Amino acid sequence: MELLIYFNGKFVPKNEARTSIYDHGFLYGDGVFEGIRAYDGRVFRLDEHLDRMYDSAKAIDLKIPLSKEEMKKAIVETLKKNNLKDAYIRPIVSRGDGDLGLDPRKCPVPNIFIITQEWGAMYGDLYEKGLTAVTVGIRRNAPEALPPNIKSLNYLNNILAKIEANVKGGDEAIMIDVHGNISEGSGDNIFVVKNHRIFTPPAMNNLRGITRAAAIELALKEGIEVSEVNLGFFDIYTADEVFVTGTAAEIAPVTKIDGRMIGDGKPGKISRKLMSAFKELTRIEGTPIV
Repeated sequence: MELLIYFNGKFVPKNEARTSIYDHGFLYGDGVFEGIRAYDGRVFRLDEHLDRMYDSAKAIDLKIPLSKEEMKKAIVETLKKNNLKDAYIRPIVSRGDGDLGLDPRKCPVPNIFIITQEWGAMYGDLYEKGLTAVTVGIRRNAPEALPPNIKSLNYLNNILAKIEANVKGGDEAIMIDVHGNISEGSGDNIFVVKNHRIFTPPAMNNLRGITRAAAIELALKEGIEVSEVNLGFFDIYTADEVFVTGTAAEIAPVTKIDGRMIGDGKPGKISRKLMSAFKELTRIEGTPIV
């Protein structure tokens, strides 16, 4: 069965879900989106994801035509239409059709898409072996220029980092901010474990990840101290463990960075404990698909 896409209140086949070339989302990356997961018939932290998407929209002065509750119902209905219980969910709101100028006032009606599809383990067997990460030269957008906490359709900064990681043979990129501090991966947040304590960059130079927040909560429940601090190259190179978090990636261990072995070169005890705890959390928490 061909996947159905929600498009402005209707459900259309995947190959018919199209927008105009004058949509400013296409022309300029002017819009917002979210990445959400459903596990065994439950959408994980849907309210938190929608809060973040609507905050992103407000930050770029984009009025989403649906209320949060209406968006929530549309997401659940899209999953039901596609008979999906385990899925990746991508709601998208573009600025809408305008002209070739930049002025968003020329785009009176935003476009809303909701994509749902099956999704497995993003990194395959690397959850058991660990990822190889590389630091990249491209700097994370400065908060003063394009705040990383706006989850916009303009993802070129992240894509440039991913391109460089591909060239260098890394499974993931580690981006640095304009001040030389560790920021985040091309699509996930970064955590460092040292002496049984967890450290992660403040959520100013990186996205306020939903999985990031869940990992911090789980660590605190385990009695593990978590601190938000600026981190540098030294911190990631000399860490006992490193792991990344993200909706698509979930919690994934990193065992090599820039050719340096992290810890003993295997996923660490704390990383594995949090991976297990997160798996259990997604099994019991979420909005039912009913």
